[in-house]
Amino acid sequence: MKYSVIIPVYNRPDEADELLESLAHQSVKDFEVVIVEDGSTKPCKEVAEKYANLLDVRYFTKSNGGPGPARNFGVERAQGEYVLILDSDCVLPEGYMAAIDAELKENPCDAFGGPDAAHESFTNVQKAISYSMTSFFTTGGIRGGKKKGAMDKFYPRSFNMGVKRSVYNDLGGFSKMRFGEDIDFSYRIVEAKHSSRLFPEAWVWHKRRTDMRKFFKQVFNSGIARINLEKRHPGTMKLVHMLPMVFTVGVLFLALIFLCGLGMMVFSPWLHDMGVNGEVGMTQGVGLCLCWISMAPILFYSTVLFVDSTLKNYSVIVGFLSVPAAFVQLMGYGFGFIKAWWLRCMLGQDEFTAFEKNFYD
Repeated sequence: MKYSVIIPVYNRPDEADELLESLAHQSVKDFEVVIVEDGSTKPCKEVAEKYANLLDVRYFTKSNGGPGPARNFGVERAQGEYVLILDSDCVLPEGYMAAIDAELKENPCDAFGGPDAAHESFTNVQKAISYSMTSFFTTGGIRGGKKKGAMDKFYPRSFNMGVKRSVYNDLGGFSKMRFGEDIDFSYRIVEAKHSSRLFPEAWVWHKRRTDMRKFFKQVFNSGIARINLEKRHPGTMKLVHMLPMVFTVGVLFLALIFLCGLGMMVFSPWLHDMGVNGEVGMTQGVGLCLCWISMAPILFYSTVLFVDSTLKNYSVIVGFLSVPAAFVQLMGYGFGFIKAWWLRCMLGQDEFTAFEKNFYD
């Protein structure tokens, strides 16, 4: 057997059903499916049994420990030459397995991964979040494209990752990191001199988080994980990883200027009556200029996001929602990054995460 598909699941029987259905329609059939129920209260055992005649599927349960340990649990029971790690909220196009098979036959490698996209059936919020995570106008673009894979080392992510099982076992699989464990594993793969490539045609539809609150928690933890990863793998932090922090500080600075300008406009008459201020009209004019100067960059960036997302998604609603999604992505990551930098780099605290109970949200 060539491939083992490892799927950790937690309270997502409906999504597991969609993923298994898409696996059943693959043209390449030389694979098994290993489902690991990670302490769910809504198990998907009946869903797995539904596909018993269509797929070589095996179902296991374990106590809740997060997706990293669940993946390791599944790989320990896998039989394939390669293990394919998929998130349960992914859906595969019919040519997914064929694309992987073709790439490995043409140019074998030890590890690989593919990009993700939003399906037309996704909710408008899911499409907006997907846009923010993949757009050129956010740092989501670093997830991987053809140019990125060709110009730099490629670090696959666990929503769509493949690894030779012997390499997986040699490296001990995923660490106990609660967040960023997939990047940590990818770093260890590359540091051990194993080959890793992007398979651009092996893409998946990825649902991601379903609302902005859950999305914020995810990216906030990702910002924290970036500092934790730098501590584990010194020198791996690049300029692009700091851009959300710079963006966050910049937005806060512009917000402060706006409030100062607003205060000058609102309180200028009162200060004038108190004999504290000069000409009311001039002070209000300066305040108005400060408001416009501070808002102009944000309005321009928001307009670019709105237009680009609207054109790509053929939806004004998705375009509108993509604006707050992008700000949540960048600023959530930025706030997590700043918090972790202060606690770990300035105060010397140990590795930590936030929102741990909401990992699967």
